[in-house]
Amino acid sequence: MNAASDDDGHHFKYRVSAVVIRGKDVLIHRAEIDDFWALPGGHIEMMETSEEALRREMKEELGVHIEVKRLLWVAENFFEDDGYRFHEVCFYYLIDVPDDSDMIKKDDVFYGREDAYEYLGKEIKLIFNWHHLYELDRIKFYPTFLVEALKDLPEHTEHIIHDTR
Repeated sequence: MNAASDDDGHHFKYRVSAVVIRGKDVLIHRAEIDDFWALPGGHIEMMETSEEALRREMKEELGVHIEVKRLLWVAENFFEDDGYRFHEVCFYYLIDVPDDSDMIKKDDVFYGREDAYEYLGKEIKLIFNWHHLYELDRIKFYPTFLVEALKDLPEHTEHIIHDTR
């Protein structure tokens, strides 16, 4: 878990996520130990811009060079998970990937190029899937504001405060 913590047990996460749309499908992912799906992305490292972080994460996890189209949302997410309280700031970018990318051709669940990441000393696989935009409400997908927001992308960047505590 890449999060800063305070003395009260609150955790802060600074992240970036990719919105990759193919027709009526959106690319989602999850760690094999999780029971929920989310957009691909990851943490932003110190002294790294959000766009640099997104390019790095997509290269690491999917082996693809991306084109960042535009920033859709800056979201402040407040939520609880496994007894912990989180404050997450996430940048959501619309991106393009090359048409000849292997991930574009996939029609079923697939693993990213990065076979696993280490969590608490254990290697965890990342699972990716193309999922229909209008069926996201049928799965456990976070943050939940995206279930509707992804169906109608904003023309200009929006600031979202999403609190599910």
